Amino acid sequence: MASSTPQKKIEWLVVVPDFPGVNSKRLEVRPQHFAGLAPAVTSGLYKLGGAILHDPPTSADPTTFNFAGSTVVILASSREEIKETLKNDIYAKEGVWDVENVSN
Repeated sequence: MASSTPQKKIEWLVVVPDFPGVNSKRLEVRPQHFAGLAPAVTSGLYKLGGAILHDPPTSADPTTFNFAGSTVVILASSREEIKETLKNDIYAKEGVWDVENVSN
């Protein structure tokens, strides 16, 4: 009988691009994204991350940023698990992240 040993989870550095033209949507749901990060970080699912910008910021005001996507370190056992994890984030649910084109 085959063993159903769970796969070991490892840390993956993930780059998630934004869909084009979603800066305003990103800013709209950003507070929900940050609120959702706390449980993910606490559970060990997400380790760290940050926004990727097309251009250097000219101020500390995020409404002036030209977002390109995000980076995040995710604890997962496979690329498929990474995509499923990302799909549960508000950025994916609201059409900001292009999860199908994630790099890891």
